[in-house]
Order: sequence, then C-alpha cells, then structure tokens
Amino acid sequence: MEFDPKILAYKKLVEIFFHLHDPTTLNRQGNDSGSQYRSAIFCHTPLQKREAMAVKERLDDGHVFRNPIVTEIDMVAEFYPAEEAQKDYYLKNSYQPYCQYVIDPKVAKLFKDYGTEVKDEYKLK
Repeated sequence: MEFDPKILAYKKLVEIFFHLHDPTTLNRQGNDSGSQYRSAIFCHTPLQKREAMAVKERLDDGHVFRNPIVTEIDMVAEFYPAEEAQKDYYLKNSYQPYCQYVIDPKVAKLFKDYGTEVKDEYKLK
C-alpha cells in the first residue's frame, strides 16, 4: 500500500496500523512467529516518530488493548523495496488460502472501521 499524507493524516495511518493487527505480542502475528513478524513502525522524520509515539501512548493509557503495546518505533535506517514477487501480493493472490484466512479478515476490518479513508482497490472482491 502507498501512503499519501494529502489523503490521510500520518497519525490516522498509525492508528489504523495499531488496530489492524495485535501490537501487544512480541515477534508474532497469529501463527507466524519470529523477529520478521514483530510489530514495528519505521519513521522517516522525527515528527513521524513523535506522532507514532503519541498514538501508542494514548492507546496504552486508554487501555485499548488488554496488554501493553510492544510495537518498536524507530527511525528507518535503510529501505529495501520488496522483491517483485512480494509487491501487491494480496492483490495478486487473494485466492490463496493464507490470504483468505489471514488477510481477508484484516481487509474487511479495515473497510468496516476506516472505509471512507482508504481507496477502493483494496476492497474484498
């Protein structure tokens, strides 16, 4: 997905991120485990980092999740674009069982909770 701050405020993007996965489990998302599955936000500016930290703090202070948020929030060191096979994986492979059982519920939640703020191309078909 692409982020355009003219369409969606960065704080809102961070809020959506926290609500679409479990940010309280260390190095795990569902049945997938390992450091590559950690919850992390890599910021491009100090302002982004402050805003992400503020959202995390607000959610923790409000006890929105049963457990404390363990999401790593840090400055991006280097960015490596995804390999071609991984780009737009969900759009190209929505028929795959993993997409249907793991990603479809998250996409459905995205549109249920934030449907007016994201583009139609990611809606379930």
